Amino acid sequence: MESKKRPVLCIKTRRTNTSSCADAGEVREGPETEEERGRVREEEEPVSPSGLLFRQRHLDCYIVAMVGIGKTIDVAAIKAGLAATLVNHPRFSSVQVGRREKLKWVRTEVAVDDHVIVPDLDLKSSTSSVTGDKVVEDYVSSLTTAPMDASRPLWELHILNVRTSEAAAVAVFRIHHSLGDGVSLISLLLACTRRTSDPASLPTLPEPRPPPPSPLRPNALLAVLLYAWAVLVLAWNTVVDLFFLVATSTWLRDTPTPLKGGEGVEFKPKRIVHSTVSLDDIKAIKNSMNCTINDVLVGVTSAGLSRYLNRRYGEDDAEKRKKKQLPANIRLRSAMLVNVRPMLGIQALADMMEGKTCGLKWGNFLSYMILSFPIVMYKDMLDYIRKGKAIVDKRKNSLQPVIMYRCAHFFVRKFGIKGGAAIIYKLVSNTTFSFSNIVGPVDEIGFYGHPIVYLAPSVYGHPHALTLHYQSYMNTMKIVMGVDESVIPDPHQLLDYLAESLKLIKEAISTR
Repeated sequence: MESKKRPVLCIKTRRTNTSSCADAGEVREGPETEEERGRVREEEEPVSPSGLLFRQRHLDCYIVAMVGIGKTIDVAAIKAGLAATLVNHPRFSSVQVGRREKLKWVRTEVAVDDHVIVPDLDLKSSTSSVTGDKVVEDYVSSLTTAPMDASRPLWELHILNVRTSEAAAVAVFRIHHSLGDGVSLISLLLACTRRTSDPASLPTLPEPRPPPPSPLRPNALLAVLLYAWAVLVLAWNTVVDLFFLVATSTWLRDTPTPLKGGEGVEFKPKRIVHSTVSLDDIKAIKNSMNCTINDVLVGVTSAGLSRYLNRRYGEDDAEKRKKKQLPANIRLRSAMLVNVRPMLGIQALADMMEGKTCGLKWGNFLSYMILSFPIVMYKDMLDYIRKGKAIVDKRKNSLQPVIMYRCAHFFVRKFGIKGGAAIIYKLVSNTTFSFSNIVGPVDEIGFYGHPIVYLAPSVYGHPHALTLHYQSYMNTMKIVMGVDESVIPDPHQLLDYLAESLKLIKEAISTR
């Protein structure tokens, strides 16, 4: 698909007298004077170990964020908005120069027209919103196998003026994961938006709920005993989690199921689908069960995957299909990405794009947490929430993600980037799917004057056939799945099972 030709709009940033050629191993034209060499040293920064991991062949990951827009997109307005904000960010105006094992960020000039792509889509057969959904899905799926030009900053914005069942148009960001972790990049995207009710104001995120006050007032001795017990529990959970982390990165594999991808799944095209459910329903379950939204989502995911696998097992066997009986003791886990630093403030990111010094340290500050999902057909739907809460509580009360982050950097220094990547690849490929939950704005926001209807982020390039993201926005929760259709040929049906599981759990709350 070819993009429409438009006049090139170049945005000048700090320049170096170098030519950018990723993976070339050398920079062909160097600075000539000592002053220029000093300026180059200031503007060149090594790519972090986490960023290097995402440039390795089996972990070459990209973030895709589909943004539903409430009106036809004005391409010129989008380009002007990006020119004033996003291209001022250091990572979005830099290229990676050097070999894969030792890359550096080098500032360059940004031609916005090179990054904003308006494909010429065949819409002759698009006579309904359902057809529009398929056109967008097919286009985004084609992006998951299309290479990105490494001689430019590794990001793109694809504008699809196609009406779908939920939006008048769709904007699709594609960003290489080495530019930053998912939470930081979504926060950066939100920093480019403004509230539609007050165009001068940044989006508002929900305030974290403070912990409930303790009903007890322990004396000094009891307080010491409780503290000692908490430390012991933290230490025990950390040791157990580290054991399973090491075991998973070496020999402990998930049970082969119709959800688990095989060798080379990271190179196959992915179809990204999404569905919308009520955030109010999730909050009602959370309040009734005295848990968190993440606990509810883990329980809903466990219920939906169980129902889906219950159907998939025995599809070719009439007797098993009649019984619909899941195999016992299925080990099904997610490699859950965890941000090991506090969330970046949207205001600070907006200041960064305005050139203000805010002291933010950008990059990938990621670790992994192994999260188990029970695959069983409970009679009481609320058991999925109870079990999910128990599992998440143990993971919260553990230092494993922080230790894992430190260990990953140690392995990279000790065994090199290829050795570290091999360990991470083994860890991820021995689990079944990826899982994350990202908090979004509570008010409607606009993207350079275009009202946003929904946010649907995903990621591809890692060795999983299923990637599951939950993204909240206003009073809705978007369920986003990236799947390998050769493994999961009916992704929309899996989405339906997840949405139906939420509905059944909500009904169980009402009739309890």
